[in-house]
Amino acid sequence: MLKLRLSRGGTKKRPVYKVVVADSRFARDGRFIEKVGFFNPLLPKEKKERVGLEAERIKYWLGQGAQPTTRVARILGENELMPMPANGNNPNKAVPKKERNKKEKDNKEAPKEAAPKEEAPKEAAPKEEAPKEAAAAEEKK
Repeated sequence: MLKLRLSRGGTKKRPVYKVVVADSRFARDGRFIEKVGFFNPLLPKEKKERVGLEAERIKYWLGQGAQPTTRVARILGENELMPMPANGNNPNKAVPKKERNKKEKDNKEAPKEAAPKEEAPKEAAPKEEAPKEAAAAEEKK
């Protein structure tokens, strides 16, 4: 499958990305088919030099079935080359990791406690069926 994705370049702690068309099986910074733009996240959003895209080539590859990654889709949406993708929802992102781990442990323990509660209604269900059977037997008489 073809992907429009970012390929990292630059030095340590100074990333610069190429927007490339690559086979999804290739390594992130490995072989690619064509370079169609660049992205420099260190520059302010207002600067034109932050993003450079070859619009015609991107439209061609999208027409050929290439799928953009979420980050590239946002970049293309901001430059009006495709519709802006819907915002994702990650409510745990703002929670510190230690607190997240505590919640996960609590959630794992909770289903064990909830399991007996689920069994109780199952026992109650056959009792409800018994009066129906008795009512049906009375109707036959």
